[in-house]
Amino acid sequence: MTDTVVDSRRAALGLRYGATEAENPVTSDNPVQSENPAWNEVLATQLAHRSVRKFLPDTLSDDQLRAIVAAASSAASSSNLQLWSVVAVTDRDRLGRIASLAGDQDAVRNAPLLLVWVADLARAGRIAEQRDRDLVNAGFVESALLGVVDATLAAQNAALAAESLGLGTVYIGAIRNHPTRLAEELNLPAHSFAVVGLVVGHPDPAESAEVKPRLGVDVVLHREQYDLAAQEAGIAEYEARISAFYREQGLPDSWTDRVVGRFATRGALGVREGLREALERRGFDLN
Repeated sequence: MTDTVVDSRRAALGLRYGATEAENPVTSDNPVQSENPAWNEVLATQLAHRSVRKFLPDTLSDDQLRAIVAAASSAASSSNLQLWSVVAVTDRDRLGRIASLAGDQDAVRNAPLLLVWVADLARAGRIAEQRDRDLVNAGFVESALLGVVDATLAAQNAALAAESLGLGTVYIGAIRNHPTRLAEELNLPAHSFAVVGLVVGHPDPAESAEVKPRLGVDVVLHREQYDLAAQEAGIAEYEARISAFYREQGLPDSWTDRVVGRFATRGALGVREGLREALERRGFDLN
């Protein structure tokens, strides 16, 4: 491996873990120090992922869209059931209405392309109906999870494909804020629901979206068995690094406060606290 490649890898890992090139990522496994480090263009694209929220008005070509969806179709699928679909939205009026349902985010309202990833058992339902069978297993939690996992894997493949083409992406979790109204907007059939949105477009060069530091390998990687206590030092180190990043972005600087605010504060989930009822109306009883 050439010095240039090693330097590129070290810099990419440094950005991803919030460490300078001299410091190296703080992980007990320290991947930077490997004698024969693994590295290629795919890893470079993955480590460079960042959320882009401002895009040029340029539209994507149909060839780009088809390539992205082909990459999504190449994701793993449980038993090859392929329980996902994606709705590509470019109509400005529809994007405006979806934005209103998804937290009034400008990234959605001004999106060159919004891909809505759908957990889709409706297709299976149609196949069963054609054979005079009822979709008796659609209401189980396992069936819903199969669709969610399939849709999520497809979406991540699509994001990586888009970024490999020089495009920018940002996931829109707020697509789940009003699932029933969104389903009506997209004409989603029973036994399907929107899992997540993905805005795709040409990044606006005027926006300086940065690579956001992540938890170190020593926090998320467990060998043989899970060890909760062993994460403490790594979490404290990450808190210091991400706090510096957030301050530079003008954001509240504590990551642990974010975790507590989301999961230990009543009402923090807002309208999404009603998601179970919405899923039941979509045909998922979650038995």
